[in-house]
Amino acid sequence: MSFEPPIHWNDYEDIAMKLYERFGDDFNEGKIYRVRFTDLLKWVLEIPNFAGKPEESNEGHLEMIQSGWVYEWRDNQSQNPRGA
Repeated sequence: MSFEPPIHWNDYEDIAMKLYERFGDDFNEGKIYRVRFTDLLKWVLEIPNFAGKPEESNEGHLEMIQSGWVYEWRDNQSQNPRGA
């Protein structure tokens, strides 16, 4: 078993990767940008090793996480083009 360091609110890329691992292609770019921040907050808090607290969250953190999730989704689309 490997050690995973704790994830905090400003670890946007790590959080985005965890969200992509959880939801995969169920959420495309449009759906990611339409996720309610209340849902996003809940999902982030459910990430294993997430050490942040709900009261430390703010709109800026959630926007950065959302953008990072979109970039993670895009990266995976370019690596796995449909029909390949």
